[in-house]
Amino acid sequence: MNGYIKAFILILICIWILIPFSSSDPDGLEKVAETLGVEKTESPFLGLMPDYSFLKVENTSNSTVIAGVIGVFLVLGAALVLGKSLTKSVKQ
Repeated sequence: MNGYIKAFILILICIWILIPFSSSDPDGLEKVAETLGVEKTESPFLGLMPDYSFLKVENTSNSTVIAGVIGVFLVLGAALVLGKSLTKSVKQ
């Protein structure tokens, strides 16, 4: 368990340092949509963290960091659950 805590703290530090350097330019899919003139339509569901921000926090920098931390750990958790379930089915 001690290794998990160290990894958790290291991930948090890396995210906190690197997220302010993230690009404000649109990602690949958004760029293609802009180039082709595809219009955005409003969705009834905004998503968990629209535009890589956490809506409850007003400071945009902190909001982006919090969204990044949540996103990293959601993906890490999903990968861990998927990995555990796949290795259990292979062992049996």
